[in-house]
Amino acid sequence: MIVGIPVEVFPDELRVAATPKTIKRLRKQGFVVCVQKGAGQKAGISDDEFEIAEAILKETAAEIYQNSNIVLKVKEPTLDEISLMKEGIVLLSYLWPAQNSHLLDALANRKINAISMDSIPRITRAQKMDVLSSMANISGYRSVIEASFYFGRFLNGQITAAGKVEPAKVLVIGAGVAGLAAIGAANSLGAIVRAFDTRKEVAEQIASMGATFLTVQIDEDGATSSGYSKEMSPEFIEAEMKLFLEQAKEVDIIITTAQIPGRQAPQLIMDYHVQAMKSGSVIVDLAASTGGNCQLTKNGEVYTTSNGVTIVGRVNPLPNQASQLYGNNLCHLLDDMGKAENFKIDMEDAIISRAMVTFNGTINWPPAPLQVSPSAASGEKKNNLSPEMLAIQAQKKSKKAAVSTLLGLCAVGILLLLVGGFAPPSFIQHFTVFVLAIFVGWQVINNVSHALHTPLMAVTNAISGIIVVGGLLQTKYELSNPMTVLACVAIFVAFINIVGGFLVTHRMLNMFRK
Repeated sequence: MIVGIPVEVFPDELRVAATPKTIKRLRKQGFVVCVQKGAGQKAGISDDEFEIAEAILKETAAEIYQNSNIVLKVKEPTLDEISLMKEGIVLLSYLWPAQNSHLLDALANRKINAISMDSIPRITRAQKMDVLSSMANISGYRSVIEASFYFGRFLNGQITAAGKVEPAKVLVIGAGVAGLAAIGAANSLGAIVRAFDTRKEVAEQIASMGATFLTVQIDEDGATSSGYSKEMSPEFIEAEMKLFLEQAKEVDIIITTAQIPGRQAPQLIMDYHVQAMKSGSVIVDLAASTGGNCQLTKNGEVYTTSNGVTIVGRVNPLPNQASQLYGNNLCHLLDDMGKAENFKIDMEDAIISRAMVTFNGTINWPPAPLQVSPSAASGEKKNNLSPEMLAIQAQKKSKKAAVSTLLGLCAVGILLLLVGGFAPPSFIQHFTVFVLAIFVGWQVINNVSHALHTPLMAVTNAISGIIVVGGLLQTKYELSNPMTVLACVAIFVAFINIVGGFLVTHRMLNMFRK
């Protein structure tokens, strides 16, 4: 199968759908890769680099569209580009189907099987294909770099012989992928970082990145099953605007990241917020392309207001890095579709069926909602029961649990009576210590937080060391002696526990190293 990568025709699109590294990966997947000459020029990738990666260079876009089975693009195609595509071709590209219904009509008329990369569902299995997240990560990081450039001062605090420099205060609005990337970058540069989000569930994520979570005194959560925020109540928005005004008077940099695909970005920073900011402050609006979170943002422009606030409506997308990440997303999707040897459009697949916006001449948009998981469905069924039925079910379960516990205690009691009636006194003494050790060990392990399991392993390793020493002392008998056999088994099991404990501890400690 042939994969084609054409030149992006929009002048403001600097990315390319494949890099030399991803082309090598595509070739390992069994694809023949054709690249239009000059496709990587804006991203700083020469044609020679593509040739070294064993891509076949083509002169025109028509050659790419007519000879390829699969076409990888970044920006949505124009009507002229669609007219060049052959029937049945598979197109992987940004399409924004909710906003570009005319493109869907044109693609369906040409019987082009189009996958909208911006419509990949946000489920666990699809994270490696989520282009919105990979691009948001870059823009979040870059927003802090550009904000510091226009701010023109240190972000971190310093105490020097010449005097004290106060750290900059940064407010990040929206704690999605871009927001968290911005928080991490600003915190690493030494700024005092605050973050706001309507979803209460992100408070821990914000705190873990080193920022202070800001909220309003209204008990309302903006979280939804789609991963994006919902529209809040007028009371919440009023309190939100008041909070932003207080913060605008204090902070030096505001970075806004709130946007929902297919919809206009919500306006969060109004003109009176900008007027309240100090001269020299900076606003970086990552939602500028969809209307902007700031009321005064100009898409694609950077300008300074009358009171000295710089509003940044464009951010350098780091095209080379972005092309690499986008190309990786595409490769992951092609992996999922069977590579070249077993390539298949499986409309039963949860990812493909929701991202394939046109298929065999028909428009497949909007997609069907994701099915509820069996556990969730059973939970919903349970919640639909009346309170009386729920109470009856709870009573039955408690009775069953009590009966099971009683039978278990009786069985253990009978076993202990038999052991006590026939076993020698020395065995009873050791058996008692054995039972107590099991009970104490169970209580220790069961009541320790997961976060403390690593130091707990150090304790268990020490206990295992005692077992090893005790086992060695019991190996003085002949190998045929049962005592020697049991001692060897104890030494072996304790050795496994010690080695495993050290390996797990080593891996967990590496998680905290940069």
